[in-house]
Amino acid sequence: MIKLTFCLRRRPDLTPEEFRRYWRDEHGPLVRDRAVALGIRKYQQVHTLDEPDLHAALQRRNGGAPEPFDGIAEVWVDDVETFRGGTGTPEARQAARELLDDEAKFIDLPSSPMWLGEEIVFYRQGT
Repeated sequence: MIKLTFCLRRRPDLTPEEFRRYWRDEHGPLVRDRAVALGIRKYQQVHTLDEPDLHAALQRRNGGAPEPFDGIAEVWVDDVETFRGGTGTPEARQAARELLDDEAKFIDLPSSPMWLGEEIVFYRQGT
Protein backbone atom coordinates (compact mmCIF):
# COMPACT_ATOMS: atom_id res chain seq x y z
CA MET A 1 0.00 0.00 0.00
CA ILE A 2 1.07 3.53 -0.82
CA LYS A 3 -0.04 6.51 1.24
CA LEU A 4 -0.50 10.08 0.09
CA THR A 5 0.07 12.49 2.97
CA PHE A 6 -1.37 15.96 2.47
CA CYS A 7 -0.50 18.58 5.14
CA LEU A 8 -3.26 21.15 5.03
CA ARG A 9 -3.21 24.84 5.75
CA ARG A 10 -6.57 26.54 5.66
CA ARG A 11 -7.35 29.47 3.42
CA PRO A 12 -6.63 32.71 5.33
CA ASP A 13 -10.25 33.87 5.04
CA LEU A 14 -11.49 30.88 7.08
CA THR A 15 -11.42 30.41 10.83
CA PRO A 16 -10.08 27.11 12.16
CA GLU A 17 -13.66 26.11 13.03
CA GLU A 18 -14.99 26.92 9.54
CA PHE A 19 -12.09 25.00 7.99
CA ARG A 20 -12.65 21.88 10.15
CA ARG A 21 -16.41 21.92 9.62
CA TYR A 22 -16.13 22.19 5.84
CA TRP A 23 -13.37 19.57 5.62
CA ARG A 24 -15.26 17.10 7.83
CA ASP A 25 -18.86 17.69 6.73
CA GLU A 26 -18.51 18.65 3.06
CA HIS A 27 -15.19 17.43 1.67
CA GLY A 28 -14.97 14.15 3.60
CA PRO A 29 -18.22 12.78 2.17
CA LEU A 30 -17.19 14.00 -1.30
CA VAL A 31 -13.98 11.94 -1.09
CA ARG A 32 -15.88 8.93 0.26
CA ASP A 33 -18.34 9.07 -2.64
CA ARG A 34 -15.51 9.16 -5.21
CA ALA A 35 -13.16 6.68 -3.54
CA VAL A 36 -13.96 3.69 -5.75
CA ALA A 37 -13.49 5.67 -8.99
CA LEU A 38 -10.09 6.89 -7.73
CA GLY A 39 -8.85 3.56 -6.39
CA ILE A 40 -8.79 4.83 -2.80
CA ARG A 41 -8.63 2.06 -0.19
CA LYS A 42 -8.69 4.31 2.88
CA TYR A 43 -9.14 8.02 3.53
CA GLN A 44 -8.79 9.68 6.89
CA GLN A 45 -8.53 13.17 8.24
CA VAL A 46 -6.34 14.17 11.18
CA HIS A 47 -7.67 17.44 12.61
CA THR A 48 -5.25 19.58 14.62
CA LEU A 49 -6.43 20.11 18.18
CA ASP A 50 -7.13 23.63 19.41
CA GLU A 51 -4.31 23.60 21.99
CA PRO A 52 -2.24 26.76 21.39
CA ASP A 53 -0.18 26.46 24.59
CA LEU A 54 0.80 22.87 23.87
CA HIS A 55 1.60 23.69 20.24
CA ALA A 56 3.78 26.62 21.35
CA ALA A 57 5.62 24.30 23.76
CA LEU A 58 6.19 21.79 20.97
CA GLN A 59 7.52 24.56 18.73
CA ARG A 60 9.91 25.73 21.50
CA ARG A 61 11.03 22.13 22.02
CA ASN A 62 12.14 22.03 18.39
CA GLY A 63 13.87 25.40 18.49
CA GLY A 64 11.16 27.46 16.84
CA ALA A 65 9.48 25.06 14.42
CA PRO A 66 6.85 26.45 12.00
CA GLU A 67 3.20 26.78 12.95
CA PRO A 68 1.30 23.48 13.04
CA PHE A 69 -0.69 22.50 9.98
CA ASP A 70 -4.47 22.73 10.27
CA GLY A 71 -4.67 19.02 9.60
CA ILE A 72 -3.42 16.10 7.59
CA ALA A 73 -5.33 14.08 5.01
CA GLU A 74 -4.14 10.52 4.44
CA VAL A 75 -5.12 8.54 1.35
CA TRP A 76 -4.15 4.88 0.84
CA VAL A 77 -4.05 3.24 -2.58
CA ASP A 78 -2.69 -0.09 -3.82
CA ASP A 79 0.28 1.22 -5.81
CA VAL A 80 2.04 4.25 -7.27
CA GLU A 81 0.47 3.50 -10.67
CA THR A 82 -2.84 4.68 -9.23
CA PHE A 83 -1.34 8.17 -8.91
CA ARG A 84 0.22 7.99 -12.38
CA GLY A 85 -3.19 7.60 -13.94
CA GLY A 86 -3.75 3.90 -13.42
CA THR A 87 -7.38 4.72 -12.73
CA GLY A 88 -7.55 7.03 -15.73
CA THR A 89 -11.15 6.30 -16.56
CA PRO A 90 -13.42 9.23 -17.41
CA GLU A 91 -15.06 8.74 -13.98
CA ALA A 92 -11.68 8.96 -12.24
CA ARG A 93 -10.68 12.10 -14.12
CA GLN A 94 -14.01 13.72 -13.29
CA ALA A 95 -13.74 12.71 -9.62
CA ALA A 96 -10.18 14.10 -9.39
CA ARG A 97 -11.30 17.42 -10.92
CA GLU A 98 -14.23 17.67 -8.52
CA LEU A 99 -12.02 17.03 -5.49
CA LEU A 100 -9.42 19.60 -6.57
CA ASP A 101 -12.14 22.19 -7.22
CA ASP A 102 -13.57 21.51 -3.77
CA GLU A 103 -10.15 21.64 -2.08
CA ALA A 104 -9.67 25.16 -3.43
CA LYS A 105 -12.72 26.24 -1.41
CA PHE A 106 -11.04 25.64 1.97
CA ILE A 107 -7.33 24.75 1.54
CA ASP A 108 -4.46 27.15 0.87
CA LEU A 109 -3.14 24.77 -1.78
CA PRO A 110 0.24 26.46 -2.49
CA SER A 111 1.05 26.29 1.27
CA SER A 112 -0.03 22.68 1.72
CA PRO A 113 2.68 20.10 0.88
CA MET A 114 1.84 16.56 -0.16
CA TRP A 115 3.91 13.48 -0.90
CA LEU A 116 3.69 9.76 -1.54
CA GLY A 117 5.20 7.36 0.92
CA GLU A 118 5.24 3.84 2.25
CA GLU A 119 4.61 3.14 5.92
CA ILE A 120 7.26 1.27 7.89
CA VAL A 121 5.76 0.32 11.25
CA PHE A 122 8.20 -0.28 14.12
CA TYR A 123 5.67 -0.63 16.89
CA ARG A 124 1.93 -1.15 17.16
CA GLN A 125 0.43 -2.00 20.52
CA GLY A 126 -1.29 -5.37 20.57
CA THR A 127 0.44 -6.86 17.52
